[in-house]
Amino acid sequence: MDAALQGESVTALGQHGKRNSDKLARIPVKIVPREGGDSLPKPPWLHARPMMSETVAGVAAVLREHRLHSVCEEAMCPNIGECFAQRTATFMIMGGICTRRCAFCDVAHGRPEPLDAAEPERLADAVAALALRYVVVTSVDRDDLRDGGAAHFARCIALLRERVPGIRVEVLTPDFRGRVERAMAALSQAWPDVFNHNIETVPSVYRAARAGADYRGSLALLARVKEANRAVLTKSGLMVGLGESDDELLDTMRDLRAHGVDILTIGQYLAPSRFHMPVRRYVAPEQFAAWREAGLAMGFGEVTAGPLVRSSYQADRVADAAAARMTSPSVPA
Repeated sequence: MDAALQGESVTALGQHGKRNSDKLARIPVKIVPREGGDSLPKPPWLHARPMMSETVAGVAAVLREHRLHSVCEEAMCPNIGECFAQRTATFMIMGGICTRRCAFCDVAHGRPEPLDAAEPERLADAVAALALRYVVVTSVDRDDLRDGGAAHFARCIALLRERVPGIRVEVLTPDFRGRVERAMAALSQAWPDVFNHNIETVPSVYRAARAGADYRGSLALLARVKEANRAVLTKSGLMVGLGESDDELLDTMRDLRAHGVDILTIGQYLAPSRFHMPVRRYVAPEQFAAWREAGLAMGFGEVTAGPLVRSSYQADRVADAAAARMTSPSVPA
């Protein structure tokens, strides 16, 4: 799942799962809730644009009509107003129940329902109805599936291209833990334009934040995609405020670049509830700007960094900027 994302409307679509304290009861590093929530006061730069407008309501209505999830809503993304107003959305496929218990995320955990074979058709219909030219497709973790859901991703990509000629497709996938070769075989039938998998945080925080995931495994997945199809832009995202140091963050950025990642997003972690990992620090916009410059110097095609940046923020613009910079002879290898 996307960094700093928490949930809304799975119950509206008939799915239920554990959240908050119920979801996190069995994670390996226990969280002691703070009375009254996060003790750190939010700084003034953490203010999103107003969410509601006629366009936002219209996009939401199309999603409901086609019985689709958007990660924008599931995650209560702070940029939902801006993105929906521009008629862009990140769709979440394969249901709203995740098989993982990540301590930064409040997408519901539990036993997912079987895949809906008609979902790729509904997704393509919704994208056509919204007249989108760039679409991001993500999912919950589906460790219950033999390929982690990769074939379902591929079917969605293929139908989107069939129904909406000229559409560009970005996917934000799980780590396909233990299923990477099956996933590569499935995705090779319909490669996206951009392949995103979030590393999320630095190695020292993994056991607490991302139980069940593997830092080196996520790096290997990103490298494997680039090895399989060099035309695909690879992308990853980091949260800050989980307890990492600046040096650790820079080391992780270097690891990502060494594994062929073209695009990086960096945003502020926001705790979904007092039961989740607390925010350890709020980072000023000036520091995000410095990380962007450091990332570009490392050779990333584009780095989007800021307090409210999320993985899919301005995804089309970011992909265009990365593609242009990666073809420039001045970009270091």
